[in-house]
Amino acid sequence: MRSSIVRWFLCVCLSGLSAGAFAQNDFCSARNTSFKDGEKLTFKVFYNLNFVWINAGNAYFTTTLEELNGHKVYHITGDGKTAKSYEWVYKVKDRYETYIDKETMLPQRFIRNVNEGGFKINQDVSFDHKKGKVTSNKKVYDMPKCTQDVLSTIYFARNIDYAKYKPGDKIPFTMFLDDKVYSLYIKYQGKEVIKTKLGTFNAIKIIPLLIEGTIFNGGEKMTVWVSDDSNHVPLRINSPILVGSIKVDLVDYSNLRSAFGGIISEK
Repeated sequence: MRSSIVRWFLCVCLSGLSAGAFAQNDFCSARNTSFKDGEKLTFKVFYNLNFVWINAGNAYFTTTLEELNGHKVYHITGDGKTAKSYEWVYKVKDRYETYIDKETMLPQRFIRNVNEGGFKINQDVSFDHKKGKVTSNKKVYDMPKCTQDVLSTIYFARNIDYAKYKPGDKIPFTMFLDDKVYSLYIKYQGKEVIKTKLGTFNAIKIIPLLIEGTIFNGGEKMTVWVSDDSNHVPLRINSPILVGSIKVDLVDYSNLRSAFGGIISEK
């Protein structure tokens, strides 16, 4: 089962065409209000088979402010590893990186190094948003304005002003993944209170329409909760997969941009 820990998490934001809401161009100049240099997030991935939850691994996301081609960029990395107790089943060591322009919040470069049970992917992608071109491992493709990569999509989603929407609204964007451009959306579902090992939170509930792939059937089957504050930190992800289901929970965080306003009580 070729299904990386980080990819399970990244599939949060893989989705289909928009109906209503705002046009894609309204998000071409997104402003960062949700994260900052030095932020670190740690997630634990659980796999459920026959009603037994197994600690499958961990995902770590870090943000640093750097310079790329004369521009200030947020260098965001996502690292995933299987838990030692799960390595006998399937060993994963993955690293995803994106470089997001600090001013435009558009990705400039995306790097993926995947090693999953001996299956390897090495991908280096550069974006030229002015020319509408994206280069992936030296091959050039056309892309629409404001196209995201699979990791920058998460940080794009964190900067959406969900107060503009009502339950059922779909928020569109485009994403370049595996040498293809997808027209995608995130569906806003409203607000809920959820309990995790970190505590009880006021949360925003969203549902992405998944792209069919190696572990997902596609459709609106994944549910994501982010903190109901300006940080919009992912708190929990639930989804069925081809065999069993997964749950991804935030278990640690540091250097958030703002105080964790979504928390009701800590454990």
